Amino acid sequence: MNYTYILRCRDGSLYTGWTNNLERRLACHNKGKGAKYTRARRPVELAYYETFQTKEEAMRRECEIKRMTREKKILLIEHWLDNASEAKKGS
Repeated sequence: MNYTYILRCRDGSLYTGWTNNLERRLACHNKGKGAKYTRARRPVELAYYETFQTKEEAMRRECEIKRMTREKKILLIEHWLDNASEAKKGS
C-alpha cells in the first residue's frame, strides 16, 4: 500500500508527504530523520491519510494536496475526522 498523509507539527503547521509505510514514516519524522521541514517542528502527529494502490497515485495526490490552501487542508482533515467518527458510531 501507498499513502498520502498530512502531519500536524508542534507549531501548528501542516506537512504533506507520501510513503509506503505510514507507521515507519511517522516514527522517522518524530525521530528527526524525516523531512528537514519537520525536524525543527517535532513532535508531529498524523492528522490525515489516504491509501492508494500505486506510488504514482499517492505522489499525484500529494502534489494536489500541497497545492491546496491551508484552509482547504484543514477542511479536508475535519471532513475525514467527521467520517471516521461516524463510522465508529455505526459499528
